[in-house]
Amino acid sequence: GLAETLKGKGPFTVFAPTDAAFAKLPAGTVESLLKPENKAKLTSILTYHVVAGDVKAADVVKLTEAKTVQGQSVKIKVEGGKVKVDGANVVTTDIAASNGTIHVIDAVILPK
Repeated sequence: GLAETLKGKGPFTVFAPTDAAFAKLPAGTVESLLKPENKAKLTSILTYHVVAGDVKAADVVKLTEAKTVQGQSVKIKVEGGKVKVDGANVVTTDIAASNGTIHVIDAVILPK
């Protein structure tokens, strides 16, 4: 149910986990989240990966946190020239989308 939101005018910045990041989740997690009774939890997790606005890598490195569409903020840290978002490593930056920017991360980040 989020496709229409994310196809919207935006702009949005998405911290998108790799397929390998989803594979690191405990067995059955993704399948469980896809059940209708867990829609609110799945929506919360997915929107926690989205920040309103078009935030390029050059700007991300200047931040210590960013408020997500979900409502909570992700923590941003630069260590040894590498950017971490809630502990997940940013592995690819500045992928242009029609309504914002995608940064690829190596872990699924979860709201508190």
